[in-house]
Parts: sequence; C-alpha cells; structure tokens
Amino acid sequence: MFEVLGSIWWLIVALGVLVTFHEFGHFWVARRLGVKVLKFSVGFGRALVTRHGKDGTAYSIAAIPLGGYVKMLDEREGEVAPEELPWAFNRKPVGRRIAIVAAGPVFNLVFAVFAFWLMFLLGIPEVRPIVGQTSGIAAEAGLRSGDQIVSLGGESTDTWSHAILSLVTNELDRKSVQAVVQAADGQRRTLTLDFSQLNSDFDEEHALKAAGITPWRANIPAIVGEVSPDSPARQAGMKTGDRITSIGGEPVSDWSQVGPLVQKHGADGQPVAVDVERAGGTLSLSITPQKEKTGLFSTRLLLGITNKPPDAATVKAIQRAFMTLRYGPLDAIGPAFSEMNRLTQSTLGLLGRMLTGSASVRNISGPIGIAQFANDSANAGLSNFMFFLGLISLSLGILNLLPIPVLDGGHLLYYLIELVKGSPVSDQVQVAGQYVGLVG
Repeated sequence: MFEVLGSIWWLIVALGVLVTFHEFGHFWVARRLGVKVLKFSVGFGRALVTRHGKDGTAYSIAAIPLGGYVKMLDEREGEVAPEELPWAFNRKPVGRRIAIVAAGPVFNLVFAVFAFWLMFLLGIPEVRPIVGQTSGIAAEAGLRSGDQIVSLGGESTDTWSHAILSLVTNELDRKSVQAVVQAADGQRRTLTLDFSQLNSDFDEEHALKAAGITPWRANIPAIVGEVSPDSPARQAGMKTGDRITSIGGEPVSDWSQVGPLVQKHGADGQPVAVDVERAGGTLSLSITPQKEKTGLFSTRLLLGITNKPPDAATVKAIQRAFMTLRYGPLDAIGPAFSEMNRLTQSTLGLLGRMLTGSASVRNISGPIGIAQFANDSANAGLSNFMFFLGLISLSLGILNLLPIPVLDGGHLLYYLIELVKGSPVSDQVQVAGQYVGLVG
C-alpha cells in the first residue's frame, strides 16, 4: 500500500515539476516577445490560490498538481479589445510564434541537462559492464566471465546502462557489432557479436538475455558477520558465524538473497522462519522482522544483521565493478551533455524503429511503469532521482517536438508551412489535424 502511495506521490512530483517548467518556458518567452499572458497556472482544475500581478497576469495554484498551463491573449480564444491587439499572440510575426511554442520543449531539454549536471555533481553510483556468465551469441563470440565491455560499435560503454542501450540498438537492427572487451588483467581484445541470428520473436526488453550475457555480481556467502544488540535476530538467538540456508522455506545461496527474501516472506509483527547452519548442525529460528522507514512512503523489514566481510579477492573484484561518477561544477558540464546526447540518440532511434515496426510499442512505459521508476529512483537517493527527472524531461521535450497536431510540434509544423506559403494554415486544416492527432 505504502509503495503504491509512494509511486503515485513521486509521479505527481515529477510531472508537476517538469510540466510546470515546460509551461514556464512558454510564459517566459511570450512575455519577452510582447505577448500578454492572461493566466499562468501551476496545476489544473479549481484554483486554490490566485494572485494578480502588476502586469495583469493571474498567477494560480490549482487543485490537480499534474503540470500547469499558460493562457495568452489570442483572438481565436475570445474577444480582444482593439487597444490590446498589438499584444495578442495571433498578431505576432510567425517567427515570434515559433519561438514561443518551441520554448516549452526547449526548456524541458535545458532542464534535462541541468538534472544530469546535478546528478554528476552529487555523484551517482554506477556499475561497470563486467560479464558474469555467457552463453549463446556472447559465448560464440569469445566473451568470457570477468570481461569488461569497453565499447560496442565504437561507442564507449562506461556503465551497464550504456552497454544495454547499445545492445538493444544493434539487436533490433539484427546486425553484427564489434565489441572491445578488457579482461581482469587489463588485456584488451576485439570480438564480433553477431545479432543477425536472433529469432523474429526476440524480446528487446531482455537485451542481455538475448545476447547471452549475465552481469557479474559478487558471490558473498550468507554468513552472519555481526548481530546488532536488541535486534530481532539477536532476540531470536542468531549468532555471528551462522550460515543462513533458507528464509520462509526458500533456499538461500548467497548474501544477496537475504534482504529480498525477508521482504518477500516477512510481515510487520509476524515471525518468519530462518534456517541456519551452526557448528555442523541446522537450527530453525523464528524471527519477527523490524519495520524501518526508508522514504516518505516506503519501509523495509530488517533482521538486524550484517554479512561477514568478503575475502580480499572478492573485495578487489567489487572495487573493479562498482564506481561513483562524480565531477566538479565545471567538469560535470561535459558529461551532462554527453548523457543527454546518448539518451536522445537512443530515444529517437527507438521511435524510428517503432515506426518501421522493428521495435515494439512495449518499449514505451505506461503511467504505472513510470510511477514505479519514480518511486524506486527517489528511494535510491537524490542523484538517482535527478537522473529520472532528466530522462523524463528529455522525453517530454522530444515528444512535444514531434509533428503531431495536438502537441507543440504540430503547431510548429503549421508555422513552418506558413513561413513557406506566406499565409497561415486555414482553421479547417488545423481542426482536421487536431482530430487526426487525437484519434492517433
């Protein structure tokens, strides 16, 4: 229940911020190009608070916090007094109208760069694309466990997210791609991943599986290192050195499974069965997990234990795999633009492949998926939430620039036609376009 509330809350926060910033772009440029703004509203529906500025604009906060809107003086929207005609939107030269309409998407793109810049300034935890197990295409190409994917098709792949984006693109195109990989000893070699052999029912949502790649993860034994005083585990009799073998009747093979299985089988105030090995024997403990708040609407069940520290070889492997991307204020500018460029190319490429039928519309996340992503990223920390905001802001900017009649890009298309033919597109054509856009 709390996870659902958290997802809804962070989705509202994200869309509220991004759509309002989008509308502020229209507002800010309109004001500077001599268009009178009648109303600027944060949110939709009934106005909760309204203040009138000296410029005559009504500034409102409305009841439904999903974005906002800007209402400009326009003869097509209502009667305009003769003395105010010079400030009407529809009376402005087409170049100014283009600038005002384009300002919303452009502000979304600017916000995306800012969000990525702040993400790198704060520092975001990342995982290098180091391979665990291989099969199929990857194994045939010679990719081995412990290899780090340095580049794919000439594009650097510093993180797993970069590698997956590149894999999806090449898999959708069913073409061979050169991969530069680096072994743990630093030796590099070039391989060829042949994706032409992928079946027609290939699922692009599982790019790694299709390539035959399993990401590396540390195999830390499920041995208890420390039991916190007064913790549920201590009260149930768990001791340092116990090896956890099952939780809720489900086998435990390594430490990474302990937390998820506690969440899966545990409940607030309800005991969960935890089997452990101790001194050559097996004990069954009944532990009542403790609920701890981890976010505004999120909680986590805890036993109050930590793992036994890994050995030196595992520590070295972990240090190789995990990193934090953090830059100073000036140094973060370049990576921010690079991240936006990488995601823009990926988004446009995916949209193009969807139009040609080589990619599935399943790649567009619906409201539920976006809400879950928002909640997960918010709980993961501010830098991860900044990445989420940047990604959604970039998507909004690109989407609104598409030549679809009901979007900003549709209006821009009409104005570009007006520039070419020397006269505005007729109202009948615009109305027909709106219907087509809505039906589509």
